[in-house]
Amino acid sequence: MIEIKVPTIGESISEVTLLKWTKKEGDWVERDEVIAELESEKATFEVNAEQAGILKPLAKEGDTLNIGDVVAQIDENGEKPAVSEKIQETNVKVEATSQKPITNEAVVTSVPNDIKATPVASAIIADKKVDLASIKASGTGGKIMKHDVMEALANPGKKAFAGTELFSRNVRQEKMSSLRKTISRRLVESKNTTAMLTTFNEVDMTRVMEVRKQYKDKFKELHGVNLGFMSFFAKACAIALGEWPTVNAYIDGDQILYHDYADISIAVSTPRGLTVPVMRNVESLSMADIEKTVVTLAGKARDSKLTAEDLQGGTFTITNGGVFGSMMSTPIINIPQSAILGMHKIQERPMAINGQVVIRSMMYLALSYDHRIIDGRESVSFLVRVKELLENPELLLMGKDPVKTLLEL
Repeated sequence: MIEIKVPTIGESISEVTLLKWTKKEGDWVERDEVIAELESEKATFEVNAEQAGILKPLAKEGDTLNIGDVVAQIDENGEKPAVSEKIQETNVKVEATSQKPITNEAVVTSVPNDIKATPVASAIIADKKVDLASIKASGTGGKIMKHDVMEALANPGKKAFAGTELFSRNVRQEKMSSLRKTISRRLVESKNTTAMLTTFNEVDMTRVMEVRKQYKDKFKELHGVNLGFMSFFAKACAIALGEWPTVNAYIDGDQILYHDYADISIAVSTPRGLTVPVMRNVESLSMADIEKTVVTLAGKARDSKLTAEDLQGGTFTITNGGVFGSMMSTPIINIPQSAILGMHKIQERPMAINGQVVIRSMMYLALSYDHRIIDGRESVSFLVRVKELLENPELLLMGKDPVKTLLEL
């Protein structure tokens, strides 16, 4: 019998949480196959089978485990189950059958295929055009029954929370995950240990949007990724950080650590909480490199595959509340960093330009900064520089006006 133990993650991590089993008790697992996912306060990682055999889990999902604890056993002398040819043949037949066109069957177009409902319930939904979101299914396996539809019709505009009845007073208790505990601790620490202040500005996104519209198809064809907003913002911030190095610095005791590179963290929201993976040396990356990095990190965050290395470091952070519809916010500094830029929703607004009122695509920007190290001059000048670079995307190439550079002005 082989014991599978919680591996050592890092010097500062002493316990982890068992997120989920990817294999269940009695399953045959191959060597190096993933059997479980664990979560530390910094990242999520996988546990692999050290030998092939029959799996016997020794912990439950949600359990808190110490480093070195035995999480499972594998019986390497267990017998590998034979794959039934009959089952394989049946699967093939089912698959082949599923590909045949369905004919002479009544289809209720008002009910999506992934919604289960009885024929009578489906007919009422189609006839009365009932909003599916207002129906609480009570049938087996989440099937919508006739009385479920009738109750929704009898209570228009009234909808209970998922899993509850109307006028429910239910309170649910759920253990905080390691990630949520870490987020909570770090945010409170940031508020309590920094002299945080926020300065605001607004940027005209018209030119950026024109560039994206003009080149997005060719960009994706050549580079295999979409041309998003993050590459423009990351590039603009990298240039501005080089010009205002204090915004890119840390306080370390009575020392100030300046960074001659831009490792920009990007805030990524996941179902389990907020993670902040790092893009390394953004000042040295092309626009396509930045977009590819964003896609990779966002995918790893979504699939809980971020490593501790993905999350370590970072000299500056960008967070985009605009994707959720936020018009303006005051982002909290990602310690030990000294500043964070908040992007927001792009919205058309009337603007006065050269004495004329014109409609422009505008975005509010917010820069929260640690006033212990960054003065008002640096913070405001940094944000104004980011605004200038975004409103004139051609400046992102060299950080200077091409015509003025040509004329040596």
